[in-house]
Amino acid sequence: MRILYAEDEKRILRNTSERLEKDGFSVDMAENGLEAWHYLESVGYDLAILDIMMPKMDGLEVLRKIREAGMKTPVIMLTALSSVEDRIEGLDAGADDYLPKPFAYAELVARIRALLRRPALVAHENKLFCGEIEMDIARHKVSSRGQEVELARKEFAVLEYLMRNKNIVVTREQIESSVWNFDYDGASNVIDVYIRYLRKKLDPDGQYIQTVRGVGYVARCEE
Repeated sequence: MRILYAEDEKRILRNTSERLEKDGFSVDMAENGLEAWHYLESVGYDLAILDIMMPKMDGLEVLRKIREAGMKTPVIMLTALSSVEDRIEGLDAGADDYLPKPFAYAELVARIRALLRRPALVAHENKLFCGEIEMDIARHKVSSRGQEVELARKEFAVLEYLMRNKNIVVTREQIESSVWNFDYDGASNVIDVYIRYLRKKLDPDGQYIQTVRGVGYVARCEE
């Protein structure tokens, strides 16, 4: 499951994200509200965690933009503000849950799992399609031309990122930052290697997983 975590306290952001990754979630990190909104505009997330007090755009404004755009992404709001009025404002703006800071990590994970168990929230994200390639996110299965194909964990994550951004050209830096959560080393060919693995297993003709020379890759899918 892919999560966006927006938090301006860098230590909390990184430490919590690392623990979520160890628990099997794929996490994109944003240090301000504007960055969070840019992520949300371009990537499909199963859940977003938004701190209210963020620079450039606060969490409530990000939440309102999410709902105004018609996105159904479940959202957990984090805040050090403890008044009932503050919580009501967030829930009225479209938050699915509210967690006061400081919070226990175990409680955060429990709330995440509770939201992701709601069928109405996750059904639209469970399956991704690109031509003859189908991904079942919940069951961690991939098929091509009707035949199930076994993928390693990182291969699956790279393919999921491409298919969630279908028909959008993504850079090697974006893929590596999303899947591995560290800055892209321009001298590294790790992304190219994984793309080669995916093509060999799923798309030997290069019909769907295409290279955009000098830029990156795109999952070219018919709407």
